[in-house]
Amino acid sequence: MLNITTTTTPSEPARTQALGGVLRTRSMIATGLGNILEWFDWTIYAIFASYIAKAMFDPSDPSSALLLTLAIFAVGFISRPLGGIVFGTLADSYGRKSVLLISMVLMGIGSLIITLAPSYESIGGVASLIILAARLLQGFAHGGEATASYTYLAEIAPKERRGLWSSSMYFSAGLGSLLASLVGAFLTNVISAEDMNAWGWRIPFALGAFLTIVVLFLRRNMMESEVLEDFATKANSSRLAAETPREWTSKKIFLRSVGIFFYQAGVGIPFYIWTGYALVIAITQRGMNPSDAFTATVLAQLVYLIAVPCWGYVSDKIGRKPVTIFYFLSVALLNYPAMAMITDQAWTLFVAQGGMLALVACIGGTMPATITEQIPTKYRARVMGVSLSIGVAVFGGTAPYLNSWLTELSYGWVYHIYVVAMVLVGAAVVACWKETKGIDLRYVG
Repeated sequence: MLNITTTTTPSEPARTQALGGVLRTRSMIATGLGNILEWFDWTIYAIFASYIAKAMFDPSDPSSALLLTLAIFAVGFISRPLGGIVFGTLADSYGRKSVLLISMVLMGIGSLIITLAPSYESIGGVASLIILAARLLQGFAHGGEATASYTYLAEIAPKERRGLWSSSMYFSAGLGSLLASLVGAFLTNVISAEDMNAWGWRIPFALGAFLTIVVLFLRRNMMESEVLEDFATKANSSRLAAETPREWTSKKIFLRSVGIFFYQAGVGIPFYIWTGYALVIAITQRGMNPSDAFTATVLAQLVYLIAVPCWGYVSDKIGRKPVTIFYFLSVALLNYPAMAMITDQAWTLFVAQGGMLALVACIGGTMPATITEQIPTKYRARVMGVSLSIGVAVFGGTAPYLNSWLTELSYGWVYHIYVVAMVLVGAAVVACWKETKGIDLRYVG
C-alpha cells in the first residue's frame, strides 16, 4: 500500500494566517462603514425636522407640525428595542452576518420611503403616516444593527485587541452623526430656503438609500463570527460538555440582563445629553449664537472621535473595569460643574462638551467588548438586544426631555441628582463583574 503524504511548505500556514487577518480587517471595516450609514440615516431626520414638518404635516399649525415630527423621531426609540430583541434572537440562531445584511436593507428602505413619500399637500394626513411607518422601520433596523455590530466586532477581534477593534462601533457611530451635521450645513448653505422646503431636505435621505447598496456590496463577503461557528460545531458534538462552560440557569441570565440594563442607565443618560442636547441647552437656555454653538459642538465631537479608540486601547492594557468605573465616578463628580459652566460664549460649550465627551468616550471604547465578555455565546446577541435596547429607550431616549422639563419647573438640581444616582448604580454593577480583558469568548461563563 502506498503511503501518500501531503507536504506543506513552511510559508503556507503563514500565508493562510495572513489571508485570515485581511478578511478579519475587511469585515471590521465593512461593519464600521455600515454603522456610519446607519447613524447618518438615524441622525439626518432630527437635523431636517423643521423641513419635514413643513412638507409632511399640516402646515396650518407649524408648532404642532414640528412637535409631531419630533414625536415620530422619538417613536423610533420605541421600535428600536423590538429590533434588538428580534434580531438578537436571529443573530444567535442564524449568524451575525445575516442580521447585519438584513438590518442594512431595512434601513435603506426606510430612507427610500422618506425620499419618495408624497407631501401633505398632495395626499393629506397619509403623508404623516408614511413618515411614521418609515421611522418605525428604521428604528427596528437600528436596533438590529446595533445588537449585531456589538457582538460581531467583539467576536472577530483578536482577544488581546478586542477593546480597540470593537471601539470602531462607537467611532463609526460618532462619525455618522458628524457627517449628517456636515451634510445638513452644506445643503442649507448651497440651496435656497424655498428649495430646501420643497425638495432639498430629501437629498440626504436619497443619499442614504443609495449608499445602502454600496455598503451591502462591501458586506457581502464578510466572514461569519468564528466564535459563533465554533459554538455551533460543538453544540452538535459529544465534546460539548467537556469543552464549553456549564449551562447558565434562567435566573443567572435574568440577573446578568438586569445588570446590563442598569449599566446602560449610567451610560445612556450622559451620552445623549453630551453628544447632542448640550447644544440645545446652550442655544435655548444660555442664549448662545446658533452658528457658534454648532461650531463648538462639531469640535467637541472631534475630541470624542479621537478619544474613543484611545480608551479602547487603554482597556486592552489595564482592563475594562478600571476604565469603566473611572468613567462613572468622573461623570458623578463633573456632570453638574460642566453643565453650569456653559454660558453664551462658544468656548465654554467646547470646553464643557469636549471634556465630558472625552469621558463618555471611555464607554465608546470599552462597552462592546465589556458587554460581550459578560455573556456566553449561546445567549450573547439576544441578551444584548433586550437589555441594551430597552436601556437606551428608557434612559437615553428620555434624558433630554427630563432635563428640559425639570429645568422649566426650576427643579434642574433634581435632574443632576438623578444623573449622579444612575452613574453610581452603573459603577456598582460593574464593580460586581469579573475583569474580562483578553478572555476567550468561547469560554465565557
